[in-house]
Amino acid sequence: MTDIIARLHIVLADSDPSIWRRFEVPVDASLKMLHDVIQGAMGWLDCHLWEFEAGDKRYGVIDPDWPDDRLFAAKNIKLKALLDRDVRQFLYTYDMGDNWEHIVTLEGVEEAVPGTKYPRYVEGEYRAPPEDCGGTPGFEAFLDAIADPKHPEHDDATEWHLGCYGKAFAPDEIDERDANLRIGAIAKRRAAGKASQAKRSR
Repeated sequence: MTDIIARLHIVLADSDPSIWRRFEVPVDASLKMLHDVIQGAMGWLDCHLWEFEAGDKRYGVIDPDWPDDRLFAAKNIKLKALLDRDVRQFLYTYDMGDNWEHIVTLEGVEEAVPGTKYPRYVEGEYRAPPEDCGGTPGFEAFLDAIADPKHPEHDDATEWHLGCYGKAFAPDEIDERDANLRIGAIAKRRAAGKASQAKRSR
């Protein structure tokens, strides 16, 4: 059976210039897998809480110590379930402290390209903010500081990023190699799981 693939566009809300990515995922992917794909595409480090919001429903990781009747387990919901409800745009929030809101838009649904492993990264523009930089206001202050060697916070901001990431922050550059590797690893695990399931069903 041929996989059905959704092409999704994601943009970091309130980013200027617009920080966005485009990628393709199987419609039978869970929202937990979609979270993993977004983390890889955006370059986030998956260090914080996250959730999806689609219509009046929220999906994330259930914490038994903090019950929430309005939150459903993302690992149990497939992307197809949203599409079947005619959801074509929804919200993904990462890091409830910095509150990085991403608008996810369905651009199309089509059959998979034969021989291609999914999910897969397609393209994007501009590097996502560093983790724990203080949300949109903190990111703007960080960009101002690293862009101006005379800025009073320039040295601290530059050294902080170097210490966390091992390289200088380049707003115009996406680490597409990292995105492809991380999303490619998800695709390999999915392909291995499908192959194993097919063997068991023989």
